[in-house]
Amino acid sequence: MLKEVVFRIFMVIKQTEYYVCGKYHFMNPFLPNEIYFVTTQELEDRWPDKTPEEREDMIAREKGAVFLMKIGGDLRSGKPHDRRAPDYDDWELNGDIIVYYPILDIALELSSMGIRVDGEALTRQLKLAGCEERANLPFHKLILENKLPYSIGGGIGQSRICMFFLQRAHIGEVQSSVWPDEVYKAANVHNVNII
Repeated sequence: MLKEVVFRIFMVIKQTEYYVCGKYHFMNPFLPNEIYFVTTQELEDRWPDKTPEEREDMIAREKGAVFLMKIGGDLRSGKPHDRRAPDYDDWELNGDIIVYYPILDIALELSSMGIRVDGEALTRQLKLAGCEERANLPFHKLILENKLPYSIGGGIGQSRICMFFLQRAHIGEVQSSVWPDEVYKAANVHNVNII
């Protein structure tokens, strides 16, 4: 189910990229036709001497678009790829849509999502995270008592996806914010228009 949802979301992102590039002819689409599915453990096994961020950059450059699965728990090295709250997504059934972003030559996360914890996953993850006392919170009790539906959830950062679709070099080109003076100075040097 998770892979099917990811595939559908990726196709919407790809179609939107194509549409935007059709409107602005100075831009070219760069997403691949397919999204590649890989686990955090597979990345660690392949590049054990690299940091999680370096692994993401390498797989994104190689595949163009990936869904990086199983984020939150410790890998065989004893370290997590990335920490995730133990209360929401099942660490075995979650992931991030990451694309290669040639504008900055980086892996760019466009979405994070997962199948929500059931009672078994919640209990296991609270124990692993050392916060078993959370089981007494109202939301957690509803999960443990099977009173909430099993669901999928996640999010897409609006500013980040706008930056991606408009092929901008800085999120400040699509999002109004207060930035340190150094950001404005660096942007001016590179002809980046910060809002």
